[in-house]
Amino acid sequence: MRSRLIAPLAMALMMALPLGVAPLTATAQQLKPLDHIVAVVNEGAIMYSELESRVARARDQLSKRGVTPPSNAALEQQVLDRMIVEEIQLQMARDANLSVDDTELNRTVRGIAENNGMSLEQFADSLEADGLTLAAVREDVRRELLMRQLQQRRVASRVTVSEREVDRYLEQQGANDDVRYRLSHIMIALPQSPSQAQIDDARAKIEGLRRQLENGADFASLAAAESDGGQALNGGDLGWRAGAEIPSIFTDAVPSLDVGEVSAPIRSPSGFHLVKLADREGGQGRNLTQRDQVRQTLFQRKANDEMEVWLQEIRAGAYIDNRLNESSAS
Repeated sequence: MRSRLIAPLAMALMMALPLGVAPLTATAQQLKPLDHIVAVVNEGAIMYSELESRVARARDQLSKRGVTPPSNAALEQQVLDRMIVEEIQLQMARDANLSVDDTELNRTVRGIAENNGMSLEQFADSLEADGLTLAAVREDVRRELLMRQLQQRRVASRVTVSEREVDRYLEQQGANDDVRYRLSHIMIALPQSPSQAQIDDARAKIEGLRRQLENGADFASLAAAESDGGQALNGGDLGWRAGAEIPSIFTDAVPSLDVGEVSAPIRSPSGFHLVKLADREGGQGRNLTQRDQVRQTLFQRKANDEMEVWLQEIRAGAYIDNRLNESSAS
């Protein structure tokens, strides 16, 4: 069974596309700082120019969502952390000889254009108006598709859903199987096999963030500045989820939350979490008899849980030399 392990490409790619760079005059080139390495990832490297392009894009995306961006230092670290994980996955995809053929690539790019209400030609014109090129976008799409292939091979292969689990779900859901929740998330990650000191530090940090929220701090801004979760740069927004699509670590907490309420800190193998119920809808009840649909939702929930574990594993197994603080101090 194929899984949907990453966010829809139309949104993910618009956040991942490189900013256009206007031609520099000779004077501007002289004033521009020399490019340098901000992180070494196994045999690869991430350059300062790449990081700054992504930081500018992330700041713009947060502003468009009405989220106050964190400080530049915090945002740089957030973005670099994500670029490091992406680089690890792309290296793994290359090592596995994964590839994306032009037919699939063209179909996906055309789908992104259509999702934005444009023809491919209109999409290219729109990109050009923003200083982008269709060729650059195609390469970003290719990288996203490679990572999705890798995730489906490495993560989906770990997940199984038994008929007994489908039966149990149908029995438990009853009249509330059509309730949907809009969730936001803050995560403070723990390494594999953490020490007691690391656990205590993470617990203290998540409790401190909870107190800030109780004192009126904005959840989305705090997530963008502090969360280690994959949606931090979206303000922690997990979007709408059916009951079966809620990460399993939240299934006990979410149904009892009032709209706007934030959970107490929740511990999982990957770290400590806060989850906010932003909205709720449905709950009128319907008889869900499509076992394939149930199986898919259960599969997706398990895959989401397994993804967090897998990303920690591949990061722990990689050589990473984060030089961002060194370059900032120089």
